Amino acid sequence: MASENANIARAAGTVGTATLLSRIFGYVRDMVIAGLFGAGLMTDVFIAAFRVPNLLRRLFGEGSLAVSFVPVFSECLTTQGSEEAYRLAGVAIRLLALALTAVTILGICFAPWIVRALAYGFIDTPEKFILTVSLTRIMFPYVFLIGMVALFMGVLNVLGHFAAPALAPVLLNLAMIGSVFAVTRFTHDPVFWVYGLAFGVVIGGVLQLVLQVPFLVQKGVTFWRSSQMVHPGLRKIAAMFLPATFGAAVLQINTLVGNLLASFQPEGSISYLYFAERLVQFPLGVIGISAATAALPAFSRLAAASDSSALKDTFAYAINMVLFLIVPAMVGLIVLRGPIVMLLFQRGAFSTMAARLTADALLYYAVGLWAFATLRIVAATFYAQQDVRTPVRCAVISIVANVLFGVGLAHWMGYSGIALALSLSATVNLALLLKALKNRLGTLGGGRIAASLSRTVFSSALMGLAVWMVSNRLVPPGCEGTVRLLTGISASIVTGLIVYGGLSFLMKTPEFVQSVKWLRVKS
Repeated sequence: MASENANIARAAGTVGTATLLSRIFGYVRDMVIAGLFGAGLMTDVFIAAFRVPNLLRRLFGEGSLAVSFVPVFSECLTTQGSEEAYRLAGVAIRLLALALTAVTILGICFAPWIVRALAYGFIDTPEKFILTVSLTRIMFPYVFLIGMVALFMGVLNVLGHFAAPALAPVLLNLAMIGSVFAVTRFTHDPVFWVYGLAFGVVIGGVLQLVLQVPFLVQKGVTFWRSSQMVHPGLRKIAAMFLPATFGAAVLQINTLVGNLLASFQPEGSISYLYFAERLVQFPLGVIGISAATAALPAFSRLAAASDSSALKDTFAYAINMVLFLIVPAMVGLIVLRGPIVMLLFQRGAFSTMAARLTADALLYYAVGLWAFATLRIVAATFYAQQDVRTPVRCAVISIVANVLFGVGLAHWMGYSGIALALSLSATVNLALLLKALKNRLGTLGGGRIAASLSRTVFSSALMGLAVWMVSNRLVPPGCEGTVRLLTGISASIVTGLIVYGGLSFLMKTPEFVQSVKWLRVKS
């Protein structure tokens, strides 16, 4: 049990550090997009077209492939040895390559219908619709590339290597930034600029795939040698894959629902939601997704050993650590949302009004951050036990709730209501999964989790007050200027870290020492 907790801490530290670097470059990419295009036609078109490859990146890279492959591969490695496990990996890689090739061809052919489904409101503006279809076709090969990267990631994670898969998104962001700047050197037409972004996505996918191969070879995994195309483990993977895709996709599906609803809102609404969501993805990726990525192999080993007691203890450990880190991040993001949006995006074509409207959307996304993060840990516990049906049932209810919340709140609150609907639906999904997990495993260490959460909430509340006082003095509403914003935000963050860390130390919070190890340890 202690060793598994240490494995999670070590792996989460590696993934979290790499994800932090990736998110930083992701924000640089978004700053470039905001500066070149603002929050208008070109940005809306690119975001709508990028939804499909980005959705599948999240599904495959952070979802169904890992969920269905990792538990079966771990079981095979434990019970049958490395030779048989590597044979399973090779068969899975070859079959996935064939399947993704077919999906890519179909996606390119049916791009107009995909755009209709995801941004139906664009139909009323033909040039907008046609450009979105064209960009979707250019970027669809990224689906093949990122699908293969995701399977390589699953193999490497089970074998104890987390760094290369976690660093891969950095290459995507660098490729997009480099491509759009290369195009701007030769033309001043924004249409060509947005095409440059689209080609950058595909180039980034190639670089991500190439990065993984040397590490697979180093681990002894080969997939180019001819062998049979079947393996007993494929049945388990196939049985889990489609339900896992749906269950892991709930956040992305709900985001797409929001994108569809936003296409009926005034121009710029999709952009405001996109940039706000990107800010929420920063702490979610560094903390929530990193923890879930690290926890799934550990949960899978415990589930394969039928050690439910250790599984529950490790689950409580992971939940406490995530909440200890994500709650103060959530509070800080809410308090500093205005200055952060202005610092990152308010330049060039991105106006003061666009920054304010983006900050409004960020508020309603941020209130659900705690649910988004812990939801991934709870779902990983089911997947480790090779149970994909329960997350699917809860996901269906969550999606229905998101549609109902979204339609109702968008009527009263506009695009901000769409953001709030996503947070509420995630909370519904989390509550349903926790209830189902308790019915399956019995007590989940609720007393231990509640005690830890109460300390976290108390410290976060006082931290939030301190951050608000500092930020209100250094970067009051209406404050502008990059240097002043950067200085004020930095001082506010440092204040928050000191207050939160000091309170956690004084209350002897166990997660305080553990979190330092988690975020600083290197594999």
